[in-house]
Amino acid sequence: MHPVDVSAARPEAHEPDGLCRDCGAAVPADTRRCPACRSGRVLHHPELHGLAIAHLDCDAFYASVEKRDRPELADKPVIVGGGQRGVVSACCYVARMYGVRSAMPMFKALAACPDAVVIRPDMRKYAAVGRQVRALMEAVTPLVEPLSIDEAFLDLSGTETLHGGSPARTLVLLARRIETEIGVTASIGLSHNKFLAKVASDLDKPRGLAVIGRAETLDFLAAKPVGLIWGVGKALRAKLEADGLRAIGQLRETDPALLVARYGSMGHRLAEFARGEDRRTVTPNAPAKSISAETTFARDLRALSDLEAQLWPLCEEVAGRLKKAGLAGAGVTLKLKSADFKLRTRSAKLSSPTQLADRLFRTGRDLLRAEADGTPYRLIGIGCGELVDGGRADPPDLLDPGLARRAQVEKAIDAVRDRLGAAAIAKGRGLGVKPRRQRDD
Repeated sequence: MHPVDVSAARPEAHEPDGLCRDCGAAVPADTRRCPACRSGRVLHHPELHGLAIAHLDCDAFYASVEKRDRPELADKPVIVGGGQRGVVSACCYVARMYGVRSAMPMFKALAACPDAVVIRPDMRKYAAVGRQVRALMEAVTPLVEPLSIDEAFLDLSGTETLHGGSPARTLVLLARRIETEIGVTASIGLSHNKFLAKVASDLDKPRGLAVIGRAETLDFLAAKPVGLIWGVGKALRAKLEADGLRAIGQLRETDPALLVARYGSMGHRLAEFARGEDRRTVTPNAPAKSISAETTFARDLRALSDLEAQLWPLCEEVAGRLKKAGLAGAGVTLKLKSADFKLRTRSAKLSSPTQLADRLFRTGRDLLRAEADGTPYRLIGIGCGELVDGGRADPPDLLDPGLARRAQVEKAIDAVRDRLGAAAIAKGRGLGVKPRRQRDD
């Protein structure tokens, strides 16, 4: 694959050396093949060695790990996902040629690619490999902000002396180490802020290194769709387009005050990102914004009692993760996906932060009752947001005198499970329910 050059300007006479994306060697301007290893994967860019904010994303991570462990699958379409009722967790680039995409229902993916090799997700294995990747990232800079188990932002400002080269060169060598030592490939975006680094990492996949420099930022963004902006989902994009704002350049030409008046606090982000500005720093160990769990049913469920039975174990899982992380949440969000794949989310704010499965369940059940209207559902999830320190969890509540006793019961159950295992004891409402869970932070 040819390197991506997003610069509209021709290289200048005094353009700095380019970079071989295979070995990291310097490549003289206007030279298209590496003099050291003869690779044609050479990148030239006027600002290549002056940028330090990067986004690294492993390519088709789950599928790549499976192909690494099963070399006979190298040239085959591979889908990592659930059964016929599940969704695609990841797919390799061969499968993508058939139209398979992440989050696609499995039945659609198999209809598009009937010869695909389907592998059930092994999250423990993927997490272990992700930790190896993270360790290599942290070996080049302490400023690593994880986004998931296989991607992160990196700030390599000031590392030139330490690594004997520019951040761009260090990133090339990092990608090579990930590939040779761990056995998966990565793509990297390099720019002057997080927003643009994330955009750049999608420009050249797989095994890519793409650059968006300061000088080209406005021209690069002008014609791009508003959906490219981080945080603009389907609903907001539809609203923007209905208002005649389809391109980022149109946002830039709009008075920021009007954007805020029309779109609330998101208007600030729209105005700044449209100008290619992003004041966020790369923050190591950024705290989770929410903790959630969800499950896809083996068959569609309609009855409130059936949905409640599936909700309870998810509340226990979220509560357990809150306790383990030393966090508590004051916001609860219920997620439902109907048989026709339409998503419903409903939220409520608690009177005080909680770590208790009981409070999550009671709040989630109240939200669920309004949605259990005969609609067949294929998925349910529960999440806890507005996270704070766990020391603030579940203070006495005069309006709920039974809270203290329920908290004592839950703590007693937790203590038994800590000693004897998770299956040692269960509340009545959780007996017999064994959902297949998918987790997200």
